[in-house]
Amino acid sequence: MPDTSDQAAAWTDDVATPALVRRIAALLDRDGRALAATGLLPRGWHVALCHDGVPQGRLPPDGYAGPGIALPDLGLPRVMLGGRRATFTGDIPLGATVERCAGIVGVTEKTGRSGRFALVTIRHAYTVQGREAVVEEADYVLREAASPEALPPPSPPPAPRKAEVARIVVPDETLLFRFSAVTGNPHRIHYDAPYARDREGYPALVVNGGLTALLVLDLVRHAAGREPAVFACRMRRPLFCGRPMRLCASPDPEGWRAVAEDETGAVALEAEFR
Repeated sequence: MPDTSDQAAAWTDDVATPALVRRIAALLDRDGRALAATGLLPRGWHVALCHDGVPQGRLPPDGYAGPGIALPDLGLPRVMLGGRRATFTGDIPLGATVERCAGIVGVTEKTGRSGRFALVTIRHAYTVQGREAVVEEADYVLREAASPEALPPPSPPPAPRKAEVARIVVPDETLLFRFSAVTGNPHRIHYDAPYARDREGYPALVVNGGLTALLVLDLVRHAAGREPAVFACRMRRPLFCGRPMRLCASPDPEGWRAVAEDETGAVALEAEFR
């Protein structure tokens, strides 16, 4: 396991603005002006904050700008979000300056059916005037270069999942572009179809894992009628542009559980809302 003890934390800041709220609301088909009028950034939308941007000349071939701190060089060129766990200890007022501290808290290397891979866990702490508002751990999966075995094999369609609330979304190029723009994400697998197909072996553009999580969070937030104290999700398989995804959620004794399914009914994302 690589030694990350000397990896310095990375700091950056940003301002939570009504304009940011309106932009995220627009891609979710929500009323941005009404949301901005609350004076607070909806919980979970912090993912669009504190992206300083990597200079164009320093971007790697895949365009991925990183999760706010340099990932270790393990000879594993492909990167995808594997999951995140966010705890909300307060709200972010609009107009406030938000500081983010990012640091690596774990690196685990493994070998699976598709070859060697690594799981890198990044801790992000978002503070406003020295007060923590969000603490999030995000897992990034680093994988070997593309191979025919890179994608999970297709599964037979399961029985339709029962859910309290459900929604069908067909992500298109415009939705992927808008999410990448609002989060400052130049990762080419989300907008460069020839690169995604020919260089990384995907059948189409890959839906941003963060976008799927945001759509699921939006569904559950409105069903629950409240903001989350904790929102955690795990990505199980990629979703692809132009293919319908089914978002469904049901309450449980501790809150809500939700999933995003691909066009075959296979689970692509699992989430908990507390």
